[in-house]
Amino acid sequence: MTGRNRYSHRVSQTLLSVVRTPLWVVQTLLSGARRVPLCILFVSFWLFFFPSAAKANDPTYWKDIRPILRKNCTVCHNAKNLKEFDLSGGLALDTYEGVLKGKQGRVIRPKHSKDSLLVKMITTTDESKRMPQNAPPLPPETISLVQRWIDAGAKEGTAVAGSASPSDNGNATVRGGRTRKLDVILSTNAIPPKGLLGAANPAKLELVLKAGPLAPVTAVAFSLDGKWLAAGSYGRVVIWDLATARPVKVLTNVLGAVNDARFSPGGKLLAVAGGQPSAKGDLRVYQTADWKLAATLGGHQDAVFSIAFSPDGKRLASASFDKTVMIWSLGSCKLERTLTHHSDFVYGVAFSPDGQWLVSASKDRSVKMIDWTTGKSRFTFGGMEQDVLAVVVSPDGKSVVSAGLEPSLHWWDAQTGNRIRVQNGHGNAVNEICFSKDGRQVVSAGSDQTIRVWDGATGALQRTISVGSVVYAVALNPDGRRIASGSFDGRVCLWDLATGRQLVTLLTMPAERDPSAEDFDWLALTPEGYETNSPGLSSKGHWRMAGQPTAEDVVRKNLIKPDMVAKALRAEPLPPVAFAK
Repeated sequence: MTGRNRYSHRVSQTLLSVVRTPLWVVQTLLSGARRVPLCILFVSFWLFFFPSAAKANDPTYWKDIRPILRKNCTVCHNAKNLKEFDLSGGLALDTYEGVLKGKQGRVIRPKHSKDSLLVKMITTTDESKRMPQNAPPLPPETISLVQRWIDAGAKEGTAVAGSASPSDNGNATVRGGRTRKLDVILSTNAIPPKGLLGAANPAKLELVLKAGPLAPVTAVAFSLDGKWLAAGSYGRVVIWDLATARPVKVLTNVLGAVNDARFSPGGKLLAVAGGQPSAKGDLRVYQTADWKLAATLGGHQDAVFSIAFSPDGKRLASASFDKTVMIWSLGSCKLERTLTHHSDFVYGVAFSPDGQWLVSASKDRSVKMIDWTTGKSRFTFGGMEQDVLAVVVSPDGKSVVSAGLEPSLHWWDAQTGNRIRVQNGHGNAVNEICFSKDGRQVVSAGSDQTIRVWDGATGALQRTISVGSVVYAVALNPDGRRIASGSFDGRVCLWDLATGRQLVTLLTMPAERDPSAEDFDWLALTPEGYETNSPGLSSKGHWRMAGQPTAEDVVRKNLIKPDMVAKALRAEPLPPVAFAK
């Protein structure tokens, strides 16, 4: 409805009310018109006929307050994070009930804003206690709106479409209804012999899981000893033990989207980067000995998109949408330097092998080489026509490779700043690039649903691996034999670098009853059909052949082989499944 239509509608409704007004009321109002100022008469008239009009404009949770909380608070303070007290403080603000109750005590007192903890937390002058934490204070008009809402009785109002919480895991849920799950179909090459599963003609088996849509996997990282693989998606990082083919830990005390994850050179730390776009960046460091949070590095005013450890493991560089690169001391967990050389989002960052300089990639269509100790720029690599999303330095420090929305790989001489070559191949954006430890291969992840392997010396394309979904993240195992990828379809896949053969698909699914818990279901499945999984996975899916359900007990008896999955993770060849009758 346009502004003019809304005005006409209001006038027509007012006239209709006047027509229906009892005559004695009109006479009473008109008889006093000479004695009462016209404005007062009008207000009295309006309030008499529309007693709810004054209250109609009172702020409500859904219309006015929740948008403020979603932008500034609910990435940390939501139901999903309640069990992570260091992250949520035991407070969930993503539901009206959560705001009223509070797990550790009420945070608001309806009609008493001055006595409400929420108001005290957003107005305190103590920056260490003021919320939102590590961010500028809320504007005065926003604080005033929160106060008016509380003083008016903290009304709930009506929920509107599109008001799902950031912790809803991407599932469509209707209040009072049930969550709808979509099929996730995993194909295999396993073909049972004729007669084993009835009269149907033998065909390849498929595993159908009622678990979708899965959250995209946006970060993958191998530990330097090759023991663990970290996989990040929205609100969680899963740590896989590659020797046993099973998860050993799920980190849920992360803030919003996980954009990057890196193990330290010594393997004792895992850094996780993410946050909420245009609201707050998040950078967390965990101890790998017990996976406990070691530090939260607060400072970025927008999402952190990329991180890199210095070669000696003493520092961490973080690139953010707030247009900065920050250098952190991991000994003191303090900010050492802020680099402001870019004019737009910074998407990527990487240290040189000697740790003396770093490179950063930006939406401003440039790559900067910076001496981080002095903050002085060495080179600006330009000439790109679109955003540069990824950048990496060769192990010998002689070359820099960058790519982005313009999908060609640009090779640069780190000594002169000159462009060496431009290598075409991907048909769409390149999201991440990495070098093998010996520098002989470069691997890139593309939005064209492929992984590409390039010669590290000549830049020649060696191999194209079809993934079947947009590839956001890629990593190379330190032994140089395996590639890990994270993609839009929520799958983590391992590939043989030498042949491009798929080795294993890894999946994790949040618990049905309590998504905030560490309880979850998981699956490791090889293309041959061998699998290992959590006990609860059977309730989420079934095997089928030629589109028809099969005898589950017969199939699983032949396919559940943890030892075979472990061999696949070591890139060892596997025989076809030998079905036993």
